[in-house]
Amino acid sequence: MMQRNGSTPANAMMPPLSRGLIGRVAVISLALALAGCAGMAQLERTRESEAAGNIQPRDPTGDIVALMRNYLNNPEGVRGAFVSEPQVLEVATGRRRYASCLRYDARNSSGRYAGSKDSLVIFWNGRLDRITSVPDDLCKNAQYRPFPELERMTR
Repeated sequence: MMQRNGSTPANAMMPPLSRGLIGRVAVISLALALAGCAGMAQLERTRESEAAGNIQPRDPTGDIVALMRNYLNNPEGVRGAFVSEPQVLEVATGRRRYASCLRYDARNSSGRYAGSKDSLVIFWNGRLDRITSVPDDLCKNAQYRPFPELERMTR
């Protein structure tokens, strides 16, 4: 096909198969780019949701005592109780939460002291979410304070 100035358009010189292939590659590239944008938008929404729910606990001491009263086989006579102030820690890969380190020695089901135990108390949305064992020395630099409320627990 000739243009008015006597030249031939560049795409007219390509074989028909090449023109179709270039079009398909362009369509696929556009689709991948749009999918990448959608994935980034979802990631940003997830980050915003994480930040919105990660708020300072209102009553961490009361929440911990209430949980431990039900968590322990024998909540009476806990000794050597210490807790750290809640701070933002990475509790799982990419998950940052307010958490407190907890150390205590409680009686087992036979009434004997089981030995000092370290736990991680995780908060979400300002309230206690769960208690777990301490992963990866997360509490090795914790600044513990005495926790007499836990030692005074009753059934």
